[in-house]
Order: sequence, then structure tokens, then C-alpha cells
Amino acid sequence: MFLTISTTGTVEKPATDLGFLLHKHPGKAQSFATSHGTAHVLYPEAGAERCTAVLLLDVDPVALVRRGKGKGRGGAPDAALAQYVNDRPYAASSLLAVALAKVFKSALHGSCAARPERAAEPLPLRIEVPALPARGGAELVTRLFGPLGWTSVTAEPVVLDPEFPAWGDSRYVRLVLEGELRLADALNQLYVLLPVLDDAKHYWVAPDEVDKLLRAGDGWLADHPDRALITSRYLSRRWGLTRQATERLELVRLAEADGLDVEDVDNAVDETTDTDERPVPLAEQRREAILAALRAADAARVLDLGCGQGQLVQALLKDVRFTEVVGVDVSARALSVAARRLRLERMGERQAARVKLLQGSLTYTDKRLNGYDAAVLSEVIEHLDLPRLPALEYAVFGSARPRTVVVTTPNVEYNVRWESLPAGHARHSDHRFEWNRAEFREWAAAVGERYGYTCALLPVGPDDPEVGPPTQMAAFTRIDSATTATDTPKEDAA
Repeated sequence: MFLTISTTGTVEKPATDLGFLLHKHPGKAQSFATSHGTAHVLYPEAGAERCTAVLLLDVDPVALVRRGKGKGRGGAPDAALAQYVNDRPYAASSLLAVALAKVFKSALHGSCAARPERAAEPLPLRIEVPALPARGGAELVTRLFGPLGWTSVTAEPVVLDPEFPAWGDSRYVRLVLEGELRLADALNQLYVLLPVLDDAKHYWVAPDEVDKLLRAGDGWLADHPDRALITSRYLSRRWGLTRQATERLELVRLAEADGLDVEDVDNAVDETTDTDERPVPLAEQRREAILAALRAADAARVLDLGCGQGQLVQALLKDVRFTEVVGVDVSARALSVAARRLRLERMGERQAARVKLLQGSLTYTDKRLNGYDAAVLSEVIEHLDLPRLPALEYAVFGSARPRTVVVTTPNVEYNVRWESLPAGHARHSDHRFEWNRAEFREWAAAVGERYGYTCALLPVGPDDPEVGPPTQMAAFTRIDSATTATDTPKEDAA
């Protein structure tokens, strides 16, 4: 099996720079031992105007069988043909992808000390794979490579036998990619998509394959239209690994949409602080206040938006009147902690039908959140930058529009009562703001008026006569769902 990589150039930027980028001299033929054979790199042509590198993998069938024993693989997806009769020595597969990663390791990482500017810029590339197994046919090949920046993607089916055209096409295609891309991007795409199209791997898929997938898919996989198919096939349909990769890719997509680093988005699990707040009775008081507000609103189907590690979801599930509880958070780590807290994998069928954990950003509209009785934003809004707050308001009050919305947030006036909190400091390092009672009342009134909700303000925790309660809560009721618009006493309404 082999593939060719060709580029063109000028006197100022010769095509032979391809040798520097691949870290393989165009004047030499080199060989490299792999676990299933020998990989050869050679250059059929090497001039200033055009240069072509070939990666040829000479597969050792005996080594392939020996290494496949006991793994249920045999090195071939069509094991019925017997161990020694298969397409592995001839068709591009995970064997070639592994050789690609070993032989062109520096090129995949985009490293080139001799020509760093060439490694960073797009090159006119033509890549050809003469025999590529494609479970899904030429149409799938075009679907996978088409969105990746190539000017031309040609997937020409290979007939089973030219002497007998009536037999039709085989599952193999001749792939030709043409366009201007960074060499590292092109190689990483091939590294992922060769085994995906073959829909088989010659080795056991371990958990570290998730890291390999995300590393090679950086910059293109998170937004690929067929991300789910690529992820599932690359990880050999191992459900646990596929879910882990999907969550991490979704986090990357959400972070890129907001122009943030992944670490800045995935911060709901505080590594240094006990976020269960067990030593602080206020956490339990807050949950009880929220539960009371939801019961008073006669809510049965409840959203916990920004559910974090699932403390409120757990409390809601203990009350049978809440028939459906959905926890939503942008942090995959937090959702994983919540799943362990709730023991989802060991939960009975009836109880499991009541709960769902979803990954999503609260600053984007999400049709999955429509039609619920109530939504809770408990200690959430203060974690947003103020310019992003209107987006959350619209997503919750304008798009999802539950009958009831319960919002809690710290009262900054009460901070002077915390002896352990330095003056002028927020209660949490990730708080972007903390409002006093007047600011919270003004915000609640404006949101209610803008989206058609009445609002009652309630204290949570000891209500200090001078600085108020430690937590302030707003219970919003949609006007078109209330019996009358005057049900809320004027003195209690924002």
C-alpha cells in the first residue's frame, strides 16, 4: 500500500522544500521498521517546480497474523477469508495511518526548524491514494474530505474486475485530493480518516485513542458535519470512548464559538475548593428555597441550567412530584461528576427515565430546552461576563420560555459578614460580578418586563437588617401562564 504527496514551487520557493517539511531528504530512499512491516520513503521526482514524495508500506503478512492473535482482529475486517488472505498489504488502512504517524511524526506536528515559515503556510498539494477501502462508497469519501478545505476531492470507484464490468464496483476507491493546505493539516486528516473509511483497526483501541483523535482533529473535527460518524468509527464504536470524545469535542466547539480557551469554559469543577459546600449551611438553604419555589409553582418538568456537579438535580430526584429533571452544563467534567454522584449507570429503569444530563452553553438557544415547566439558574449568572448576560436572558426567557424561572445569586452587600473573605474580594474566583440588592432588583424587573414575566424577590439565608441575606432569589412567572397578572402583591414584585 502507498500514498503520494506532491507539491509545486518556484525558484524562490522550490518544491523540494517538501523534503524539509517531511524531514526526509529528496536525494535518498529511506526505510523504517514498523510493527507490521517496513515503511519506505522515496522521491520519484524532486525539482524546483515539482516534487513528489511516496510513502510505501511493505506489510509482513506473518507479522500481521501473529500480532493479531488473541485480539479478535486478525488484522483484517474480512476474517472469513482466513488470516492469510486479505487486503491489508494492498489497501490503505490503519496500518498506513500508523506508518504515516511514525515516519512523518514531526510533519504531523507542523514542526520544521529549517523552514518554519513554509510549515506554517498553505502549500499547493496533490495527494493520491490508489487503493482506499471505503465502507460507504465514493459518496462518503467526498462527504468526509469535502468540508476540509480541498479544492478538489476525487473518489473514483475501483471496479471488481475490468474483464467483467457487470460485477460492478468494489468497496475501494482511488482518492485524489488537490488544494492549498498546510502539510500538517493534510497529514492529520489522512491519519484520522484512513481508518474511518476502512471502518476497521488492526490494533486494540485503548483509552489513549481519544487523545490521539483530538490531537489529530484539532482545528477541523469539532465543526465537521460528520463528526459523530468519524468519532464512532475511529474509536471502533466503543461507546464509552465515543461519548468521552464527543463531550470533549463539543467543549472545543463551544469554546471556539465564544473565542475562549477550553480551560476557561470547562471550569465548573473547582479543583481547589469543596464545591459541595458541606461546611456551609447556606448551600442546603439555597436548595431548599429553590425546591419550595418550584413546588409552589406546581412544576413537574424542571431544567437545572448550569447544574455543575448535580447537587440540585439529586435533590429534585428525591421528590416524586418532579417527574422529569434535566441538568445542563457546558462543562463535560462537571457532567461526568454529576453522573457519578447520581449513579446513573446503576440507576433503576424507572428512576433513570426521570433524569437527563445534557452538555450545552446557556448563552445559545437550544430547542432541547423548550416546553418545560420551570428552569433554575442557581449561582450561574455571576459566572458570565456582563456583555454575555443578554444572550443568556434571551436563551432562557425569550427562547425556552418555561412557565417559571428561579434565579439565585450572591448579595454582595452581605460579603462584609464573611470573616474569611478579604475586603473587596468576590466569593468565588470565577465570579465576573456580584450585585447588591438594588442592582439585582433592577435587573429582574427589566428582564420580566422585556420577556413578559412577573417577578417576586425572596431572601435566602439569614436576612441581616443592615446588609440583607447572603443569597438573593428571584422567582419569575410567565404572565400568559398566570391566573391573573395581579396575583403577585405589588410590594413583593420587582
